[in-house]
Amino acid sequence: MGRIIGIDLGTTNSLAAYWKDGESRLIPNAFGEYLTPSVVSLDKDGTIYVGKTAKERLSSHPGQTASLFKRFMGSSRKYNLGSKTYLPEELSAMVLKRLKEDAESFLGEPVEEAVISVPAYFNDMARNATKRAGILAGFKVERIINEPSAAALACQNLRQEEDAVIMVFDFGGGTLDVSLVECFDNVIEITAVSGDNQLGGQDFDDAIGTYFINKCDLVPETLEPETRALIRSCAEKCKRELTENKTAQMVVNCSQVNQKLEITRKDIVAIGAELFERMSKPIKRVLMDSKLLSAEIDHIVLVGGSCKMPVVQQYLKHLLNRTDIEILHPDHMIALGAGICAGIKERDEEISDLVLTDVCPFSLGIGIRNENDLNRKLMSFIIPRNSALPTSREDSYVTVEDNQTSVRFGIYQGESMYVDENIKLGELIIQIPPRPKGEIECYVRFTYDINGVLEVNVSIPQVNVNRQMVIVNKDLGMTAEQVEEKLGEYQKLKINPAEQEENKYVIAWGERLFMQSGGEYREEISKKMKYFHHIMRNDPYQIPRVRKYLMVYLAFVEKLTDSYVDWDEAGIEDGSWYDEQDEENKEIDNLYRQWDEEDWTK
Repeated sequence: MGRIIGIDLGTTNSLAAYWKDGESRLIPNAFGEYLTPSVVSLDKDGTIYVGKTAKERLSSHPGQTASLFKRFMGSSRKYNLGSKTYLPEELSAMVLKRLKEDAESFLGEPVEEAVISVPAYFNDMARNATKRAGILAGFKVERIINEPSAAALACQNLRQEEDAVIMVFDFGGGTLDVSLVECFDNVIEITAVSGDNQLGGQDFDDAIGTYFINKCDLVPETLEPETRALIRSCAEKCKRELTENKTAQMVVNCSQVNQKLEITRKDIVAIGAELFERMSKPIKRVLMDSKLLSAEIDHIVLVGGSCKMPVVQQYLKHLLNRTDIEILHPDHMIALGAGICAGIKERDEEISDLVLTDVCPFSLGIGIRNENDLNRKLMSFIIPRNSALPTSREDSYVTVEDNQTSVRFGIYQGESMYVDENIKLGELIIQIPPRPKGEIECYVRFTYDINGVLEVNVSIPQVNVNRQMVIVNKDLGMTAEQVEEKLGEYQKLKINPAEQEENKYVIAWGERLFMQSGGEYREEISKKMKYFHHIMRNDPYQIPRVRKYLMVYLAFVEKLTDSYVDWDEAGIEDGSWYDEQDEENKEIDNLYRQWDEEDWTK
């Protein structure tokens, strides 16, 4: 039997680890390095380059090279490399295949199976695409692990603390994940997760590149693809230099551009203002869902390469009002955790009694009738987000029309009040005998396991019907492009008289808080929103009074959610949180050098 390895399939870099002699160890690639750039390039003769070589071709051969494709896993986005076209999972498969070959060369034995990490906020389609990529690369893939879960596993393995509450802030090249972890005995329990799949270090690269173009009075439309690629590469280099120094020179020299620009860390605060603000949202949601204050957390640990940026560290210190934020092997933690998970799967006796629990990052439910708008079904949540896995929950529903001959159960994933703004995973249609409305009762049970397999069971005892559906490893639901198209269509609909500006604002406010809230508050918001819709349709004279009542309640919920975030909002928006005199960065730089010198292969 071949070995099992753990893989951190990253947006910017990927790496692998294995379990040996009581510890997780990193696997070097053909260059003797641990980080393999997640870049694929196709030469004119058909040769495929993966990793370091491919990255070098990003600027010189942008039309034959692809990177950052992890962000679009599970979508129908296509990448053209020369005359050939690839899906994101096909490009990811090439990266995984290179890791497999490097691992087999290093270990001297076949590698048959892999535990692959994914962002906690990856939806089912992205997770299934990741599994397909592993299969295309020649792996058996039974286990997908959330990246913050892997980081928490590695963190606890290094600390060996029996009882602790840990926040893991995982900021990588393309995604951000935040998780709350409780450790006790030999159990590592993930209690809450949140994230942003479109926020990462590459966004700082893009922001710096745009800043350079504007400052140097360049016209973006006139820049050739090679020039654009070079500017982006120089922006990334500038960002890395600003990790080590407070000032950096961004120099771009090619046929179209011969310019240089001095950029400081203080400039990054202004350049990335929107990005910093977005970082706070998943933190707020995790604290709210876990009902913890930042002061009640024992350890705040930063992982992911983008956490090396001193401005990111200082922003989080200000945001959370903590000075004890830790950075533990930012590039390696996820892979080390995946390596531990591989050891657990190999049933290594040294860690066989370690238990890792996870949560469902998204809510799951079905669509139900919306009496206020028959064209937009409401989401009925069966498994709320952050439910511990595995989980099984049931709810009951009744027919809504006289003499119904069928019931349709659309299965959705997401946090919106309306199903057309969530992701459709599947559908069950069951024929029933005609009866008066409300007479036939249907029981819907969702069972969701740690590997992302959703089992849907619908039983109708009155007519002796029982139907089952398993959602796994299938291209179900809408692609990311179709979701955007659907939302675009909705925004173009004519605005009826009831939806005047102030009403639209209150509705949008309620929908946002509905997505952020959970439990009884989510249910109460839903009731009040339904009533407000009813008033708008049937009693326009009462709209101002009911709107005011709804706004008072929403303000209460907003204040409640903020009560779990014990940070100082002052200075967050204008960048005044940044302190150029923060000398703690010198100590951090020394730690980076120490980590780089460690030999993880022993």
